[in-house]
Amino acid sequence: MKLVLLSGGSGKRLWPLSNDARSKQFLKVLEDEQHQLVSMVQRVWGQIAEKGLSENSYIATGKSQVEMMQSQIGRHVPLIIEPERRDTFAAIALTAAYLYSEQEVGLDEVIAILPVDPYVESRFFDEVKQLENVLLATEANLALIGVKPTYPSSKYGYIIPSGDQNSVGYCDVNRFEEKPSEERAAELIEEHHALWNCGVFAFKLGFLIQLLEQKGLPLHYKELLKQYHTLPKVSFDYEVVEQTSHIVVRPYEGYWKDLGTWNTLTEEMGNHLIGKGMISEDSINTHLINEIDIPVSILGLSNVVVAVSPDGILVSEKTASPRVKDFINYNQGPKFEERSWGWARILDDQHYDDGRSVVTKRVGILPGRNISYQLHINREEVWTIVKGEGEFVQNGNYMKVRAGNVLHIPMKTLHSIRAVSELEIIIVQSGNGEEDSRIVELYNTWEEVEEHCTNM
Repeated sequence: MKLVLLSGGSGKRLWPLSNDARSKQFLKVLEDEQHQLVSMVQRVWGQIAEKGLSENSYIATGKSQVEMMQSQIGRHVPLIIEPERRDTFAAIALTAAYLYSEQEVGLDEVIAILPVDPYVESRFFDEVKQLENVLLATEANLALIGVKPTYPSSKYGYIIPSGDQNSVGYCDVNRFEEKPSEERAAELIEEHHALWNCGVFAFKLGFLIQLLEQKGLPLHYKELLKQYHTLPKVSFDYEVVEQTSHIVVRPYEGYWKDLGTWNTLTEEMGNHLIGKGMISEDSINTHLINEIDIPVSILGLSNVVVAVSPDGILVSEKTASPRVKDFINYNQGPKFEERSWGWARILDDQHYDDGRSVVTKRVGILPGRNISYQLHINREEVWTIVKGEGEFVQNGNYMKVRAGNVLHIPMKTLHSIRAVSELEIIIVQSGNGEEDSRIVELYNTWEEVEEHCTNM
């Protein structure tokens, strides 16, 4: 069986910590067994590895998430990269074409799909393993996992089984109902033993390849990539699951939670305070997550979440926090990005009437990592190294640098830097408005830089 994790999301419901460059699954606010802060994707990948599934697992993700994914779980994890965001049907179609044409996976191989960010016990992945046996025993087109509800919720879709669970551990699926009212959900649970649809399902690869053929879509990954922009922006549930006959579901009675909003995420956080600040003792069930160096104090406010990042500040009563996505219409790019080589935080961003722009960043580069060998078409930069030691190359010329050095990089000048110890740099960029972001990259690895820059 091949396991594919779907990693998408626009980052609006957990603003301001999440954004288009850093969706919710990358926020390091959960604790592992060693009480270290980890993200949802790190937690899930650790559980998959613990269950012996990582060797046959892939992650389908957008190109904007590649560097952050590699930074958090490593470069060894195979990624299936979407050229643009087009919902789950397109992502799964691309995945099927990749496995079929690039990995030469057989048509009888079982493919299990699940979101990258469920908050579950490790034994949940034992249930995922069982989907292969269920699918083969029933010869169904799709096998799903349905979570037995602990309360009637209007946030989830429901799977309505057509009968009781049999001795093999599955039920036939009668129909689906998408996000009913709480009253209707209570009725479905009581009268029909409805299950929460947690977005986990399995199929034989041949089932989806045949479906792509019927829809006139390419079966080869590279060809489908070229046509990806033409695929419908629609969910796999709507396009495939709800249109398919002979579906079975395996009920799961265990802990499962979607940590998609601040009120649900804070319920699973080990600390009420992350970052610089304080919460008064009379502030009950209040959380502060602060990613900047300015301290935040909360006095006498209960059932509140305060989230602070370079992108903005959120102060919300917890049950109201899901509404944040309806209020985020700020016309700005991400102020913080996690990259494969480290991180970058925008400290100041100014645009002037004559078209010039000046951006000040604080950049961290991890030991042994480097930025690409690149040049900027329409901007110059001044770097002040404030921490650590590194190796710097400019137009083929090599020099060692350390805290206190100031480097000037004119427009159209090739440059790269590698951290010997952890580096922090204040970078001031100045250029011509929107055009100053044009970059030409020659080499990504330091080995390539060493090979082609003879003066090293």
